[in-house]
Amino acid sequence: MDLSKISGLGFVGLGAMGLPMAGHLAAKLPEHIQVYVFDINQASVDQVHKDHPKRVVKCSSAREVADKSEIILTMLPEGKHVRSVYIEGGSTTILSSDVAGKLLIDCSTIDTASSLAVKDYINEKFPTASFYDAPVSGGVVGAQKGTIAFFLGCDGEDPNLSNITDLLKLMGKDVIPCGGPSKGLAAKLSNNYLSGTIAIAVSEAMDMGMRSGLDPRVLAKVYNAGTAQNTISDRFCPVPGVWPEAPSSKGYTNGFKVQLMHKDYSLAMDMAKRVGAKNVLGEAGLATYKGAMNDPKCYDLDSRVVFRYLGGNEDWQKDADEATASKLN
Repeated sequence: MDLSKISGLGFVGLGAMGLPMAGHLAAKLPEHIQVYVFDINQASVDQVHKDHPKRVVKCSSAREVADKSEIILTMLPEGKHVRSVYIEGGSTTILSSDVAGKLLIDCSTIDTASSLAVKDYINEKFPTASFYDAPVSGGVVGAQKGTIAFFLGCDGEDPNLSNITDLLKLMGKDVIPCGGPSKGLAAKLSNNYLSGTIAIAVSEAMDMGMRSGLDPRVLAKVYNAGTAQNTISDRFCPVPGVWPEAPSSKGYTNGFKVQLMHKDYSLAMDMAKRVGAKNVLGEAGLATYKGAMNDPKCYDLDSRVVFRYLGGNEDWQKDADEATASKLN
């Protein structure tokens, strides 16, 4: 669907990721396009409207968004929310509206079964509509900076690919076609399983090295120069103070919450079992995130707070300064 030929774009789900994503659309879409938004949290709706008062129109339901938009994007926490917004919420759902010929893109990270259920329903009721899964990666900071990646559930020959790519690149950096329906989600769950496992491993390795007397900044340089190089130990380092923009350096705030990592990790484990994959690290990883999620010192914080959960020293800078002062005295 050519952006130059539409007048309304809808966005449902203005959470920590969805709010900045909708903001990018409001700032970058062609001027003739109105952005219609809805979220159960009215404060988020008010915020994006306040930021873009001439472009953003507040709506009272997902159906109203769908009624007024030719393209609808959703960004929701779990499969049950996606089902509710699309098909199970009665007269206020997206699909209680006539979406024939419209383009619907779900950017949520959910179970593949829920995504396929929505797609099947659309195929049955509105065969001329198009639905795609397009989960994202890059965290809240990436959503704010417009650098997230989209894993798109379509193949490289899909006739909508070019227009979808142009649209998604208003919010992010990379759009990767992953195959057919639900393949974007399969890719995302695989990615988050790996990312979550690496975060635990980096936390353990950092803790081990720090307890042996190494400065975590030195360890980060070692990992970056050696075979252990990875994005987590660089831009998302679990140890506070190593990477200034990492959530850990800001009290583990403004990141991918530990309970959401537990959710995605669990979905990835379910997918692994369903397809017959052997994940020898999975059970230990899932137990770690479950424990961190249920720890009052970690709940609702960035998932790299596993460093705290595993007993890592967050006050290493203070300890280092005191040791230096002691030597000088």
